[in-house]
Amino acid sequence: MLNSLITSKTRIKLLLKLFLNSKTTSHLRGLEKEFNESSNSIRVELNRLIDAGLLTSEFIKNKRFYKANTEHPLFNDINSILRKMVGIDKLVERVTSQIGNLETAYLTGEFASGRDSDTIELVLIGEDLDKKYINSLINKAEQLMDRKIIYLVLTSEQMEYFLKDKPTLLIWKRDVQLES
Repeated sequence: MLNSLITSKTRIKLLLKLFLNSKTTSHLRGLEKEFNESSNSIRVELNRLIDAGLLTSEFIKNKRFYKANTEHPLFNDINSILRKMVGIDKLVERVTSQIGNLETAYLTGEFASGRDSDTIELVLIGEDLDKKYINSLINKAEQLMDRKIIYLVLTSEQMEYFLKDKPTLLIWKRDVQLES
């Protein structure tokens, strides 16, 4: 979908990496390894996004780190487009309604790190969740999104241990309207 609007695959990778999870930061050499592309093509796209005000950067030691400019007027729109492209909005809508006492839902794995993937990793936090119903919703969401979904159900106590030091993206919290 986004490929027809944005012709640069490198730019799409950068948007996914830095805008899907606004806490993600990265430097040129790390992006070069991750994207398996030349540093020059990545640098060109980073400079374009900096010039447009969509990215900010800061030097830490001798490395320049880039991150999404969450203050940019288009940040929320870009984030929303990326979530729709990936299918997170459909997944959240399907999985969070009527499954029991769900407290929080997190995206983990590749997407939480800002990388596109055929597999979505989801962690659901709550007590007495209806796993049979969750399975049926996951199956429907997989067909709708054309992606494999792996999920894990944890209690609040288990969550603190499991999610420690893992990239996560909070995608739903009971009674809270999330800002991207």
